[in-house]
Amino acid sequence: MDRFDAMQAFARVVETGSFTQAAHTLHMSKTTVTQLVQQLEARLRVKLLNRTTRRVNVTADGAAYYDRVVRLLADLDDAETGLSSAATVPRGRLRVDVPSPFASHVLMPAFPEFHRRYPDIQIDMGVSDRMVDIIGENVDCVVRGGELTDQSLMARRLGDLRLGVYASPGYLRRLGTPQHPGDLEASDHRVIGFLWARTGRALAYTLQRDGERVTVRGQAVLSVDDGNAYLAAGLAGMGVLWLPEYMASAPVARGELVALFQDWQLESMPMYIAYPPNRHISLKLRVFIEWVVELLPFEGAASG
Repeated sequence: MDRFDAMQAFARVVETGSFTQAAHTLHMSKTTVTQLVQQLEARLRVKLLNRTTRRVNVTADGAAYYDRVVRLLADLDDAETGLSSAATVPRGRLRVDVPSPFASHVLMPAFPEFHRRYPDIQIDMGVSDRMVDIIGENVDCVVRGGELTDQSLMARRLGDLRLGVYASPGYLRRLGTPQHPGDLEASDHRVIGFLWARTGRALAYTLQRDGERVTVRGQAVLSVDDGNAYLAAGLAGMGVLWLPEYMASAPVARGELVALFQDWQLESMPMYIAYPPNRHISLKLRVFIEWVVELLPFEGAASG
């Protein structure tokens, strides 16, 4: 039995809750993963996992052993990356998940430079606005907007997205330009709803000016759960929408969107990069985080 492979297989089964999923992420067969864990249990003379037809649960002894294994694997990774060129040349596969607009408008245009700088890093990028099971899906990190609700995750606040209110020229010709945020509640105006993954519902937005505070929900004939589709709906004139400035700047410059209520302020949206607890921040993940920070079109970008 290769003890390193056995410990890695055990840790991945704990993280995914499944021998099948662990085998998939490790590029091994399920039989191999099962045998490695069984051999590890036999060597330790202790039961590490309870297996059922639906789920694999870690025992109390297994949980204690897992904590030590994670630290040991992290130390081994440190030892390898601390030698020769590995200390300064990050390499390997990095699994990340980011919001679709952030990928399209920020990361993809800059990715050739990242590849030139770090040619030995292979990125598997999930592009979605859904809630990702970081541990179960073996994702190294996710970038997300809004306050984090999963307090078990480690996270770094990247900065704050400035938001604005916009509509297409065609929409404004049809329905007129609203002069006050309250007009969106008491008229024929329509908004486009964005369905947040955490709640499945569209949020209300609050605007402030000279001590006046107005919360707007509006009436939506269309709601979507993807940022790029949300922007496309606004460009098609389906309603008023609320966008981060990095998404709106190019359409505004091309005359495809018009900024509304510019003398009003909206609360900024925090942006985070989160990763699993007890997961070593490898050199490849560290340079990815720093690269994202370089690209940030945000207020108050974090430096630590």
